[in-house]
Amino acid sequence: MQLSSPTMPTKAKSGVVTILCILLLRWAHASVHEYSAEKFASKGNAFVVHGGSEGIYSYNQNRNESSSLSSNGDAFIRFENIIFQRPKEFSNFSSGSIHAVVFEVDERELIGGSAYGGQRAVCCTADLSKLGVCKQGEIIHRPSATHPGWPQVFSVSFDIDEVDAILQPREIQITKTGMYNLYFIHCDLNLKDVVVEGKTIWKNPTGYLPGRMAPLMNFYGLMSLAFVLLGVFWFSQYARFWREVLTIQNCITLVITLGMFETALWYFDYVEFNETGVRPTGITVWAVTFGTVKRTVSRLIILMVSMGYGVVRPTLGGITSKVLMLGGTFFIASEVLEIVENVGTVSDLSGKARLFFVLPVAILDAFFILWIFSALSATLNKLQARRLMAKLDIYRKFTNALVVAVIVSVGWICYELYFKSTDIYNERWQNAWIIPAFWQVLSFSLLCVICALWAPSQSSTRYAYSADASEDFDRDDALTLIKPSSLPSKEVRTPSEAKPATGDGGRNGDLEEDKTE
Repeated sequence: MQLSSPTMPTKAKSGVVTILCILLLRWAHASVHEYSAEKFASKGNAFVVHGGSEGIYSYNQNRNESSSLSSNGDAFIRFENIIFQRPKEFSNFSSGSIHAVVFEVDERELIGGSAYGGQRAVCCTADLSKLGVCKQGEIIHRPSATHPGWPQVFSVSFDIDEVDAILQPREIQITKTGMYNLYFIHCDLNLKDVVVEGKTIWKNPTGYLPGRMAPLMNFYGLMSLAFVLLGVFWFSQYARFWREVLTIQNCITLVITLGMFETALWYFDYVEFNETGVRPTGITVWAVTFGTVKRTVSRLIILMVSMGYGVVRPTLGGITSKVLMLGGTFFIASEVLEIVENVGTVSDLSGKARLFFVLPVAILDAFFILWIFSALSATLNKLQARRLMAKLDIYRKFTNALVVAVIVSVGWICYELYFKSTDIYNERWQNAWIIPAFWQVLSFSLLCVICALWAPSQSSTRYAYSADASEDFDRDDALTLIKPSSLPSKEVRTPSEAKPATGDGGRNGDLEEDKTE
């Protein structure tokens, strides 16, 4: 984090609401927030370090608040070893105060102020100081009328020749459920080279998982159970009819196995995170990778089935390399996005940075959808023309399931955009877990439909690739690429004329036809 050029307190160029709007977008993913030589950034007329933002549920309010120890049911924010450091060459003066400000998101308007209806500022300006509402150089804050004792502000300053200023360890009990934010702020231009070291620990009554993520632990536990039940059904059918298993059914088996590993790893990731307060990097990386592989394989399978692979044709022919290239590109883009979002992340990505990683994945997804439906349309038309009714029936059901999934996905994307655009300060954090959970439920539901359509059974072979049907199927593909031309009248024969009258002639005629084909 680099410092911008400082601005004088009397010439603030941005309001506190704008500052908080930008900074609050960066909500924390970890309950142990560590600060390693974090520099203060210039925001308006203040210098700020974002210490963390988390949704926290209130602890039992009947608890004896005089107790100095924290039980498992407590909710708190604890400051440990917070030290502000400045270079020795700039230690020959006493400084203004450095503040640690903790507030609930509903109290954001209590931080900062303005004179005569002008721009709001975090630090007290000369005009506000003349009005006697604050002291110039200090931050502006007012007490809450509905939440006694909040916002909480703690201060420390440098004496002459001091290079370290230590904030006393303390623990803030959370008695009101909300999205809490911590900022280290100072207004002294002479402290532009100060850095902050130490850590803060944030805890919910049920553990160290941030309140926004806590429901996901139980969700992935249920999803793991759902995949186990689906696996029991699928593997039992697979074992019973293993002689009739098709290529596509082997692919579905792979997707179910990947889903089991993914959901189980996410569950253990959240359990470990909840118990220790530190996200386990190894488990997170494996969970992300298994999830990305599952999504990539799923899209490739749906695309290949849409093209008729394993059902009406044995190979994809010349487009195999293009399909694999699309799958590989999607895997890389998705893996990068998931790793950046989940592995070792302390704060959420800013809007532009997130867009940079999300956009390629969204474009590739759109390309998958267009290609899938284009291939499905061609396959359905050809199946209908060849009167392969059993295969046509299952492909129609498959198409209907995909259409419903796409319509629901588009609707949910619109809702997600609305949700995020109207929740700038994460005030609806308690419902935010539903956004990622929905995509898991949707993909699992589509997988269940596919499992029901292509479950191994005694009649599986009727959906398998047939050489006779495929010959006609492939010949139609070839003929559409050739412009028909007129033949001399003497070479045109009616079907009755083309059919030989004798047995030997019929035999020779068949041989000639085979040669032409």
